[in-house]
Amino acid sequence: MLELLRGVWRFRGFVLASVKREFAARYTGTQLGILWTVVHPLALILIYTLVFAEVMKPKLAGHESRFAYSIYLTAGFITWSFFSELLGRSVGIFVQNANLLKKVSVHKLALPLIASISAFVNAGILLVCFIAFLIVSGNFPGWPVLAMIPVVAITALFAMALGLLLATINVFYRDVEQGTNLALQFWFWITPIVYPADALPAGMKSILQFNPMWPIARAMQDIFVEQRLPNWISLAYPLSLSLVLAMLARFTFERLASELVDEL
Repeated sequence: MLELLRGVWRFRGFVLASVKREFAARYTGTQLGILWTVVHPLALILIYTLVFAEVMKPKLAGHESRFAYSIYLTAGFITWSFFSELLGRSVGIFVQNANLLKKVSVHKLALPLIASISAFVNAGILLVCFIAFLIVSGNFPGWPVLAMIPVVAITALFAMALGLLLATINVFYRDVEQGTNLALQFWFWITPIVYPADALPAGMKSILQFNPMWPIARAMQDIFVEQRLPNWISLAYPLSLSLVLAMLARFTFERLASELVDEL
């Protein structure tokens, strides 16, 4: 593992340059340029606030604030968008960069790292805008907000481990990427983000315990909606699963790394 980390570290310049180039290319030719990275998340939060706080006005059980449901939805959505972007981009990273791997001597793990950093930046911008909204609206949770750091770390570990495992397999079975994108759509709707868990029938609630994204999303909702520390014990399952996936991903990658380029 240390050898892998040293190998990736040697290409840190390439990784950072690729991330910068990706962001620059995304907004090339636009008038606002990089300001779009702030405009998009602000627009998202504004839409959620206007639609759910001012138009539909749904009530979240145990909360009188008109922003409660908007905060609940946004906290869950930020968590999910970070996970799904990181996983979704990682799965096809080797296949999509086949020409680069064939022509340039670059460490293969540098590519998933580029996708990971980009996802971190996007999620970070969205989180900053969300926290700014909470401060302005008088709903900032205070010091429990620091608890989001380990929650985000577990989310990243889970997505990166699963992403690397599937990315390696995807080189040999290209249906994996398409299947992952489809699975993410179903996965989103079986995770209580748009709706509260209490809205589910009793039978469905029992299935939630097998969904590793549910305790992660609930932890973020506890922090921002309930303004309290999350239930750390509930995060033991996604953390344990992430560690197992990380070991499996490492084993699979090391076993098949020499054959990746030949299959691309």
